[in-house]
Amino acid sequence: MAELTIQIPDELAEQLEPLRDRLPELLSQLVRTDSPAATSVAISTATLSEFPRAYLEVLDFLVTRPTSQDIIAFKVSPAAQNRLSSLLDKNREGSLSESEVAELDAYEQLEHLMLLMKARAMASGNP
Repeated sequence: MAELTIQIPDELAEQLEPLRDRLPELLSQLVRTDSPAATSVAISTATLSEFPRAYLEVLDFLVTRPTSQDIIAFKVSPAAQNRLSSLLDKNREGSLSESEVAELDAYEQLEHLMLLMKARAMASGNP
């Protein structure tokens, strides 16, 4: 098994600590879909425009080294929220394409990650 080392802010590391054992699984789920957004993990072989808008917004947010308060207040853009709403409507109608199913799965995983981060930020009590 390969080992990957990344540098992240200490605060983010603390928030991700409860997920430490599941991080490989969670990352694998993010890239193990049929969507164009997840066919390649290597940024050098994939353009950023292939990733769902919300995914890029979360990444852009995380690289700013957000405080606990920033994490608690974070919301994706109205455009990303509208896309999610559209995907949810199509899902209720049963008319999602394979790539849309994968995109909706990515939104669900991002939402789960952000909820966990917000819960940890609230529990930490640090600004």
